[in-house]
Amino acid sequence: MFTQEDLKKQLEALGVPRDVPVVVHTSLRAVGDVEGRGDGLLDALISWVTRDKSPDGGLLCVPTHTWDRLGGSDPITMDMNSDRTCVGTLPTLALRREDAVRSLHPTHSMAVFGDPEKVSAWTAGEVMTETSTSPDGCWGRLRTSGGKVLLIGVGHNRDTYLHSVEEWLGVPNRLSENFVPTRIRLRSGDVIERPIRCHHTVGISEVSAKYPKYEPAFRAHGCIRDGFVGDAPAQLCDCLKMAEVMALVRERTGGAELLADASPLDPASYL
Repeated sequence: MFTQEDLKKQLEALGVPRDVPVVVHTSLRAVGDVEGRGDGLLDALISWVTRDKSPDGGLLCVPTHTWDRLGGSDPITMDMNSDRTCVGTLPTLALRREDAVRSLHPTHSMAVFGDPEKVSAWTAGEVMTETSTSPDGCWGRLRTSGGKVLLIGVGHNRDTYLHSVEEWLGVPNRLSENFVPTRIRLRSGDVIERPIRCHHTVGISEVSAKYPKYEPAFRAHGCIRDGFVGDAPAQLCDCLKMAEVMALVRERTGGAELLADASPLDPASYL
């Protein structure tokens, strides 16, 4: 069994920073037997990344997506009184914590932990974003704030941040042409209507499933550090560097559509 101190030593060895935002995507099954189970893993991550919520600490961000409700029978896309998400167990556990602050995004919210002033500044204005992973919102600010993505037991097919990079690069055929109605129910019970342009492609299935194609390019440019969290292989990924690599690939390929299939990238596009 891994104790919280064991996990913190692994996070230190991996080089997980303690002064910037870190988004974590996790497979609890891959992590294995942890003291306190999923809550124990969360305790270790929050304590390490935020320096126990010190003003000098970073922010731990856990995706709490609800995009699966778009177009469904329930008119509420995201309910601040519910711990339901569509992205696994750790997000649900995160939302059950009293110290979690959830960003007001109808489809791609995150639970944020850390110093209260920093958390408030990070999540401010999220309800006004107009796309799923806006470059001006929480996901986009990872690129400009020294942010990291920590993949624990999962690959880049779970790396939501890469959607935001594609938005920043203006990659076509990634967002709906028209605004889609969404609704956020606040804790008070009031409902905010917030139309957004959501992730949508024509003629391509599962864009995110093709994101692992970028991993060799990321590695070639030193974007990734490898290690373990529990039993799970982990990748610590630099957000700015990944964005720069994707921009380089896009420039060298003349803006060609690269995710129509799973064929590997031509090394000439990034070396």
